[in-house]
Amino acid sequence: MDKRKEFLNIYKSNIKRTGCDSLLEYLTSTSSDFFVAPSSTRFHGSYEGGLVEHSINVYHCLKDYLSRERVNKLYNMAYNDETIAIVALLHDICKINCYKKGSRNVKDDNGVWRAVPIYEYDDKLPYGHGEKSVYIITGFMKLTREEAFAIRYHMGFSGTEDKRSIGNSFEQFPLSFALSTADMEATYFIESKTN
Repeated sequence: MDKRKEFLNIYKSNIKRTGCDSLLEYLTSTSSDFFVAPSSTRFHGSYEGGLVEHSINVYHCLKDYLSRERVNKLYNMAYNDETIAIVALLHDICKINCYKKGSRNVKDDNGVWRAVPIYEYDDKLPYGHGEKSVYIITGFMKLTREEAFAIRYHMGFSGTEDKRSIGNSFEQFPLSFALSTADMEATYFIESKTN
């Protein structure tokens, strides 16, 4: 199954909240490059379709993490399928329409300069990272407080946020920690900057 179809299948099967159809209409419209955008300029998913692939990878990592017996019994983390799909599939929609194709010159193995394609970051709505995703989503549908905090702090301690706020979010809203863990697993263990 291609990534677009897989995303749509997971989204439509799990997300039923008021406004979800409008959000999906936006994601699939010509106003959004969600399904063709990269996930970064040079690192994980830095290729066409990297963003949707990363979102799906995070979804599977989060589902797997939350299915662990220890997570359920000891940490009392239990979330419904809709919440899991929302936070995983939509955590990075802040990256929509932020990347444009460009090129840079690099020397090849023979020492000859060649233009190679790259993505450049050009954010027309500079509202932060996780908070921008929350902002975009809530323009279409409501999030629970825990969903909003999970998306807001999904970068964990690798982001630029105040470290105390991240720790407080993890402590008060365990889904923040779970989503951050899934995001890091997808980024560092599943995805490759060489694809």
